[in-house]
Amino acid sequence: MIANTIPEPAPEGALADLKVLELGSMLAGPFVGSMLADFGARVVKVEKPGKPDALREWPPHKDGVALWWKTMARNKHVITLDISRPEARDLTLKLIGESDIVVENFRPGTLERWGLSPDELRERFPRIVWVRVSGWGQTGPNKSQGGYATIAEAFSGLASFTGHPDKGPMVSAFPMGDYMAGVFGAFGALAAIHRRVRTGVGQIVDVALYEPLLRIIESVVVRYDQSGQKKPLLGNQMEEDVPRNVYPTADGGSIAVSCGSQRIYEGLVDAMGRSDLKTDPRFGTMADRVANRDAIDAEVAAWLATQKTGEALEKLLKHKVVAGRINDIADVLEDAHIAAREAIRTVVDEHLGPIRMPSPVPKLSDTPGSIRWTGRDPGAANEEVFGNWLGLSRDEIDALRRANVI
Repeated sequence: MIANTIPEPAPEGALADLKVLELGSMLAGPFVGSMLADFGARVVKVEKPGKPDALREWPPHKDGVALWWKTMARNKHVITLDISRPEARDLTLKLIGESDIVVENFRPGTLERWGLSPDELRERFPRIVWVRVSGWGQTGPNKSQGGYATIAEAFSGLASFTGHPDKGPMVSAFPMGDYMAGVFGAFGALAAIHRRVRTGVGQIVDVALYEPLLRIIESVVVRYDQSGQKKPLLGNQMEEDVPRNVYPTADGGSIAVSCGSQRIYEGLVDAMGRSDLKTDPRFGTMADRVANRDAIDAEVAAWLATQKTGEALEKLLKHKVVAGRINDIADVLEDAHIAAREAIRTVVDEHLGPIRMPSPVPKLSDTPGSIRWTGRDPGAANEEVFGNWLGLSRDEIDALRRANVI
């Protein structure tokens, strides 16, 4: 089942009045731009001539085409400009002056070294909102260190309780920290724009990769602060919610179960046909089950190991248990609920033809996000941006191209 193709023309997005200049590369900064572009902002993505965004080099590729790029750079006007060169300064300042939001994720001090310090340029461009995403933030003793999502998960404390007790801490198999930083960066940008409506003045949004992760583990922070207790490694179990795990089934599948309330627990044991587990004093309350987590977890695991995935899920849902099959990506792309929600969209790419990718999130009732085009080749929007937007002549553009400025 293939979700619906993007309608044409796409409706005007909620952010259609905003211009964004994206100076960063790879994931965290560009995901700020991606979030804003999904909802209509005119995002100009800058790459260095002859040395495009390194995300183009990351697998997977198909026929030499970078697939990750196709979704990260969707809806963006891709230009080439070497902003590090003095010859590019005037053009860079013109682009900045045309923008409402400037996004960058260089190591702190890089823009300053190129003469593009946001602090210094705020006097010239007081309305601009600057989103600065970096590994460690613009201040603090670690600010000059390199930072990646993996290190952010480690540093934030998140990895310390993610993993199995016999194997130690684990980090995500995906750059979650980069994407979380992108979401928080986009939120910060819009918060700053909202304030600008009242004051007419922009500000700097400073996002460190580890800080969104630290923000979402808030309960772990206050617990240690008030009790001195650390969150333990429990694998797929959850300390406060028992039983909660991923359980293998008889036909090679797996089902996730989460019993966050007494009602759900009682539904689970009814689905199992084990009414005795309701009266067992070891499992009477959530506190009892937390104290005897391994015993109740073993009971659930033993039952699911005898069940086929589909049949077990049917029994669990019948008894209103919060449970779900572990889907691989092929399952996701064929799922009826995914299709009904249009969570995956199909758009026609200039190189690959029809290509499916996740839809904009969240859903807005009146001004929904849209995918208007996929990530394009380096410099694809040079003529449009430098010519139509900034007013450069054909001769001026050709001269800049020969000088390798664009």
